[in-house]
Amino acid sequence: MEQAIFYIILAALFGLFMAWGIGANDVANAMAPSVGSRAITIKQAILIAAIFEFGGAVLAGGGVTSTIRKGIVDASLLQGQPELLVFGMLAALLAAGTWLLIASARGWPVSTTHTIIGAVVGFAAIGIGFSTVHWDQVGQIVMSWVISPLMAGFIAWLLFTSVQRLVLDRKDPLRAARRWVPGYIFLAGFFMTLVTVFKGLKHIGIDLDPIHAYSLAVALGVIIAGVGTVFIMRIPDTDLQDTDFHYYTVERIFGVLMVVTACSMAFAHGSNDVANAIGPVAAVVSVASSGSVNQEAIVPVWILILGGGGIVVGLATYGHRVIATVGSNITTLTPSRGFAAGLAAAATIVMASGTGLPISTTHTVVGAILGVGLARGIAAINLRTVGSIFMSWIITIPAGALLSVMFFLIIRAIAG
Repeated sequence: MEQAIFYIILAALFGLFMAWGIGANDVANAMAPSVGSRAITIKQAILIAAIFEFGGAVLAGGGVTSTIRKGIVDASLLQGQPELLVFGMLAALLAAGTWLLIASARGWPVSTTHTIIGAVVGFAAIGIGFSTVHWDQVGQIVMSWVISPLMAGFIAWLLFTSVQRLVLDRKDPLRAARRWVPGYIFLAGFFMTLVTVFKGLKHIGIDLDPIHAYSLAVALGVIIAGVGTVFIMRIPDTDLQDTDFHYYTVERIFGVLMVVTACSMAFAHGSNDVANAIGPVAAVVSVASSGSVNQEAIVPVWILILGGGGIVVGLATYGHRVIATVGSNITTLTPSRGFAAGLAAAATIVMASGTGLPISTTHTVVGAILGVGLARGIAAINLRTVGSIFMSWIITIPAGALLSVMFFLIIRAIAG
């Protein structure tokens, strides 16, 4: 019994470390377009994360979670030796948290999902057997390194090019905004509703079929666009000749849209990606409590609070480095560019969810920002920063795997 409590305490500490890493890296990355475009301050980003990430994690992040992420390994192979699963999950949490700490310190926006998958692959290959890893699943994830940034980048390029031609490049951008921005508000409401439904609500048992989900998204999109239109129409013209004032006003409109986008993305992210930290913790608690291995485990509320709290603290204490990389160092962002990037990322996530394509939120957001930058020409992109980011993506899974092997061997030698 004492040994079981010891393992549960270790899992809680390592899980908190991993959740802190998610906040410092993944959440910071998701908030970066809003902060980088100065639509919100870092303090406001932390407040949004505290409310929506924590709310998403605690309200919609639990229920039942896969004990081994994304079916990379069949947990039934560990039925006869449950202690191996405990050692492996502890090693995976410690390895993923360590890699996220290293990446965050360097300002690299890496995928926390890829990190924990790399860590699980490492322990499984050494602890159970190389052939027990579902390498076809790993191959699909590797393919997503290319597909998700390209898809998000292309959509962002299209969106921002349309914003330029329909609004920003017009002689009277405010009048053009009154004409075209309601359409962009509708798209924002439409895709944000779908992201919340597909990535958040299904975790609390609200699993709408596609017809109802899209109908709800259209209805909310129309309502939000209607409210936004009233807001835009009430903006005074002041001086019709003052083009700078109109640009400023139009950017403020996109800034307000970005706040809505950031809140919805935070809720969806909290409900979905907190599983990277709490899944392994739930697995250890399940095995330590019952002595047997299950493919899935019910997540107690205290683990959800642990994950949600760790995410918020991670963003508040160490998120500024990744925010600086994604929000400022890739390309210069304004609210209209940040909005195009955020909307493109949401659209990509929705399309990927519909097709079952495994994608990374991190790669999607970075790809969308690249697309916005490319809309202004290759000179608008900081290629040195982009090169560093791509390199960090390539080494994330091997780094997670190697660290996990190292920690697994140490833990097994001490406790085995």
